[in-house]
Amino acid sequence: MPRKIVKDGKTITRAPTAPFVNVARLTEKQAKAEHEWLSAELKKHSEAYYIKDSPTISDAEYDALRSRYRGIEERFPELVDLFTESYQVGAAPARGFRKVRHALPMLSLENAFTKDNVLDFVNGIRRFLKFNESDRIDFSAEPKIDGLSMSLRYEAGELVTAATRGDGAVGEDVTANIRTLEDVPQKLKGRNIPDICEVRGEVYMTKKAFLALNERQKAAGDTIFANPRNSAAGSLRQKDPTITASRPLGFFAYAWGQMSAMPEDTQSGMIGWFERCGFKTNPLTKLCHSVEELLAFHHAIEEQRARLDYDIDGVVYKVDRIDWQERLGFISRRPRWAIAHKFPAEQAMTVLRDIEIQVGRTGSFTPVGKLEPVGVGGVIVQNVTLHNEDYIKGIGNKGEVLREGRDIRIGDTVVIQRAGDVIPQVVDVVLDKRPKSAREFHFPKTCPCPLHTDVVREETATGDEGSRARCTGEFACPYQKIEHLKLFVSRRAFDIDGLGEKQLQYFFDEGWVKEPADIFTLEKRNSKLKLEEIEGYGATSVRNLFGAIESRRRIALERFIFALGMRHVGETTALALARGYGSWDAFHDACLKVAKGDEEAIADMDALDQIGDTVIKSIADYFGESHNRGIVERLTKEVEIVDAEKPKSNSAVAGKTVVFTGSLEKMTRDEAKATAERLGAKVSGSVSKKTDLVVAGPGAGSKLADANKHGVKVLTEDEWLKLIAE
Repeated sequence: MPRKIVKDGKTITRAPTAPFVNVARLTEKQAKAEHEWLSAELKKHSEAYYIKDSPTISDAEYDALRSRYRGIEERFPELVDLFTESYQVGAAPARGFRKVRHALPMLSLENAFTKDNVLDFVNGIRRFLKFNESDRIDFSAEPKIDGLSMSLRYEAGELVTAATRGDGAVGEDVTANIRTLEDVPQKLKGRNIPDICEVRGEVYMTKKAFLALNERQKAAGDTIFANPRNSAAGSLRQKDPTITASRPLGFFAYAWGQMSAMPEDTQSGMIGWFERCGFKTNPLTKLCHSVEELLAFHHAIEEQRARLDYDIDGVVYKVDRIDWQERLGFISRRPRWAIAHKFPAEQAMTVLRDIEIQVGRTGSFTPVGKLEPVGVGGVIVQNVTLHNEDYIKGIGNKGEVLREGRDIRIGDTVVIQRAGDVIPQVVDVVLDKRPKSAREFHFPKTCPCPLHTDVVREETATGDEGSRARCTGEFACPYQKIEHLKLFVSRRAFDIDGLGEKQLQYFFDEGWVKEPADIFTLEKRNSKLKLEEIEGYGATSVRNLFGAIESRRRIALERFIFALGMRHVGETTALALARGYGSWDAFHDACLKVAKGDEEAIADMDALDQIGDTVIKSIADYFGESHNRGIVERLTKEVEIVDAEKPKSNSAVAGKTVVFTGSLEKMTRDEAKATAERLGAKVSGSVSKKTDLVVAGPGAGSKLADANKHGVKVLTEDEWLKLIAE
């Protein structure tokens, strides 16, 4: 049946949205009708999510609608309606809730999809801990609940704060709502309760409760929820706690954050302690003693998945001994001691209608396949990544043959795959269905930007031609400029609410925001710009935008470095640089020297752990360009950059620079580095006069000689262990 909506007093009728007619084949009349329908749909879903906190479709489905909407506007620019409600994508998802900084970050897990991934995970732990095959490692295994992560803080046994994960560092305060959940005790039971105790877990809604809730919603004429996860999230984020109390939410406890004392010494022991405190834990959690048992657990849970009364998307394995967890530590934002083993990817077959090139922040070209829309795991997929030129030809990054050499052509019937939240990709081509009209895709030799600058293939570390192509226009290329701005306002960088993709693009096109510093001068210039007079903006929207910008004038050093968008300087590298230099002035001075070829400055930067030639060259190129230096100088006049946090450890090595060389016999090199960093030391890869300690094992060579040359104190492994034990 056709669908009818009313907009501006007019009734609009159109056919069901799936499958869509390809945008390239739409007539002007069809495009106008669908554009109006999509505008109304997007506005409805935006209000459901941002205002009513009751989303009715998944994020992926919403993104698919927005992508379709943009596609129509790109082909029919006369339909563009700037700043419609459907494009207010920058609104905070939990607007109105106080922000809470987690005492310890809520980190994500690495994913495993195959048996080999699990083997690599376990073997990596063995190598790190220097274990033999005969050394048994116990793992706590549990279903991975598809819900909303939550951290509950108790002081003197009383619940004081409940916060969502947020971006991992800062979440939303939902304490009043959490107090309405029966599964969350207001006061911890039993004995051995630490003064400070953060219990972490997942808020969820059972499938049975979800269906019953939707029946009540339907009877009352209220919004029907899309799935249990979204209904749980929407229910918890209600501004009125009585509404949350009326929704059937549960909570599984499975982890912890800050603890003033540890009541147990194993993961499984902590699960039992949670139960004794009054929490509900997952009854399927099991202690496994080998890789075979882990895989058997995964298989058993997968078989039960459809019969469980709550949604799961895999299982989680955690090293059981907590002292081993502490030894293993973290790499980037993920623990080494845990992994999520996801269920197999879901696949579907559809037609590849076109291939478009997206130009990234660093000028890299990514071919994107435009599909006949198809459902995969409840999500409508219209776009897939095709990675690079070689992938389309059937060649892997190492020159290996992909898809038995089958290339991908426009018009092909393709098999697409989606695993969890991974971006869909083409995994095969159905040659039997290849039409005679199928066209080979010829990778562009020049950038599609107005400059039409040359496209080159990047070199690998060995000097060979790589698979990634990029535009040589750098910051002169408008595509790269806008992508830099998008990174700058993104969550992991300055995290500026209210500056979504559409608004940023509009400000850029109008010439109001050409570089980051311009964002912070918008309010000062608004007497001339008059943003509140732009359609879709009002006095309140403009005031909120300026307030969001003002609140981001103070930023941590590692986030600032990441926000600059230098090639090869991601979050992990930015953090290593921030820790290595401590302050913006020190880092900035070093960068200018490196750009001028100062050998001592280059050596000092190279000595930092995780920093190598590629990163140093990228930093030198960035600060060697006067245009970039100007961007940085103007930006630093508008913001306050907070020095990197100093080590909180009171250990004997806190703040010292340490180098490990030679063979270590009682721990692996990785474990030694992780231990040193956990105690507040800086780990360097080379010895200089700024090095404080060199830990030398058997076979130490040039680094030991350098230590003696510079008069650096040298310790044996036993002396090091004695020092850090003090």
